Amino acid sequence: MHSRQFGNDGLAVPEIGLGCWQLGGGWGNDWDDAIAQRTLATAYDAGVRFIDTADVYGDGASERSIGKFLATHRDPSLVVATKLGRAGIYPDGYTREAVREATLRSIERLGVEALDLTQLHCVPPGVLRQGHVFEWLRELQQEGLIRRWGASVESVEEGMVCLEQEGLASLQVIFNIFRQKPAEELLPRAHAKKVGIIVRLPLASGLLAGKITRDTVFRQDDHRHFNRDGEHFNVGETFAGLELERGIAAAEQVAALVPAGLTMAQVALRWILDHEAVSVVIPGASSPAQVTGNVAAADVAQLPATLRAELAQVYVRYVRDHIRGPY
Repeated sequence: MHSRQFGNDGLAVPEIGLGCWQLGGGWGNDWDDAIAQRTLATAYDAGVRFIDTADVYGDGASERSIGKFLATHRDPSLVVATKLGRAGIYPDGYTREAVREATLRSIERLGVEALDLTQLHCVPPGVLRQGHVFEWLRELQQEGLIRRWGASVESVEEGMVCLEQEGLASLQVIFNIFRQKPAEELLPRAHAKKVGIIVRLPLASGLLAGKITRDTVFRQDDHRHFNRDGEHFNVGETFAGLELERGIAAAEQVAALVPAGLTMAQVALRWILDHEAVSVVIPGASSPAQVTGNVAAADVAQLPATLRAELAQVYVRYVRDHIRGPY
């Protein structure tokens, strides 16, 4: 895979990574470490060298599975990014001690001496504006417990606040065919400041994979069921903030534009990669087969200008004015 610059310290990573929210059978299934190990191995063999997780995923199970994998894959080119700020801290428990303890727990679960990258995990906007949490991350960096720090944000406004912080290595954002707003101002600003952009939810919870229909039934403990309208966390994390019926209708419009020989997911991932400000895309995978399909997008040629224009029109006509939650 083609590699891209990540931040301003010389790090380069392959452009497609692995998101580990549902690694090992999350999203309504019990955690299965055997599946997690096979998925990680498939990703590694395919050239993936950027893995994104969080302390809250599987209540630490995701980090533990990755730590087990790292024990047999001591590769300095393999970058593991984790996140803190939700487990036992959200919404008002942000203290120097809490951030430090969360960092130490992630280090222990991952089995490393220092975190390659830690990110604030969608912390409240007020906490970001206050700024203390960034200073605590700088202290951990100076202490040698983290090598880089960044933030995973819900909105363009939050991202712009973070970009004012000296030392910010990366921003993680929701960016896809249904969430095009970051391309207007946030991505150019980050690119100019040499801040890495990590793109999560590139397939809009599966809508842009082309496999969700009006007959699809989700398990009750799948976030696409219980958080469909933002009952438990930001609705933007589920179906890009669209009401499901509208999301399916918009996905049908995208499907009609997919060129012969390509899958809808490949087009969706390629659309993101066509933005030079993007450092790495982290589609999730709960099986080795999903990893293989995602990585294949790296071989897809840049999308034609005509197709990009048509996808922009789908966004304007069917999506832009209907996104719910912070954006």
